[in-house]
Amino acid sequence: MQTTVEQSNAPLQEMDIHTLLKNVVVHGASDLHLVSRSEPQIRIDGKLVPLNLPVLDGKKIEEMCYALITDKQKKHLEEEKEVDFAIALPNVGRFRGNYYYTLGGELAAAFRIIPTKIPSLDDLNSPPVFKEIVKREKGLILVTGPTGSGKSTTLSALLNEINITERKHIITVEDPVEFIHENKKSLFSHRNVGEDTKSFATALKFAMREDPDIILIGEMRDKETIEAALTAAETGHLVFGTLHTNSAVQTLNRIIDTFEGSEQQQVTNMLSISLTAVISQMLLPKIGGGRVVAQEIMINNHAIGNLIREKKLHQVYSQMQLNQQHTGMITQTQSLEALVKKNLVKKEDALRISTQPEELKTRIGL
Repeated sequence: MQTTVEQSNAPLQEMDIHTLLKNVVVHGASDLHLVSRSEPQIRIDGKLVPLNLPVLDGKKIEEMCYALITDKQKKHLEEEKEVDFAIALPNVGRFRGNYYYTLGGELAAAFRIIPTKIPSLDDLNSPPVFKEIVKREKGLILVTGPTGSGKSTTLSALLNEINITERKHIITVEDPVEFIHENKKSLFSHRNVGEDTKSFATALKFAMREDPDIILIGEMRDKETIEAALTAAETGHLVFGTLHTNSAVQTLNRIIDTFEGSEQQQVTNMLSISLTAVISQMLLPKIGGGRVVAQEIMINNHAIGNLIREKKLHQVYSQMQLNQQHTGMITQTQSLEALVKKNLVKKEDALRISTQPEELKTRIGL
């Protein structure tokens, strides 16, 4: 039988988008989905749960959702068939929204809650090495993982550590801007792609004239953006970025494979020097409720830099396992093993997301 969440904040005839979004907050959910021919659904601990409300159609979704966007955003939606944005609703919360069309040209919407409180690395129980890598003067730090794996939260905590300890100028380029940092010791310039700049690549090109110490790139989507990020990291800036990859080795391959022919060797050389760390993460259901993160951490050192330069990427995983007490590195398998042995996640959930399932089976005794 399908579980539903009772809606209690307003009578059905008064239902509107603000009330629906308030349900996300009330029920501790992460997302709200509005799709034609379905009741509204929210995601709790990674699972979709329908609200106990009538089935929606495209007209009703459009009526509710158009109230949140500007005329410019409506025009973009109608021309491009999708639009991303962020919005803060008084007494409700801040959300990232995406509108798109489904079969038959009916509007659909997905909303994700953005916490208004910036988490600290301690709040996230992050490993000590995170506080070390943010002290670097230059380099490229990548946080990777699938959609909904907490990449933005980890990045916000890394920037927060800099904000409370260093006097730096931090430029963030996102689509849309998610976490908004209050200036503490550092100075933030938040830029929204499509509103404040035309593209990630354009923003990076002109960032060099804006005297940044640190640059955050919301997503490294294409060759031009990746190349600009590597150049910025090589020329004295600390650059943070994200990719939708599941491991350090996959991340390295993705970046190199973005380029062709003779360009690959140049990018490989840049990556071997400029890369600081790759943090690959997944969120798993936590026993007893909630979710917990599994993180693989690769820190670039002389040995790994040589493997990257020589394109021996298949050896990087083994190198990550050496001298971990000194390097701060950890493989995904080790992270998952620790979560299972602490009775925080089920074995089957750990195996489901593992990139090395046979190794994990051996380590957890299956």
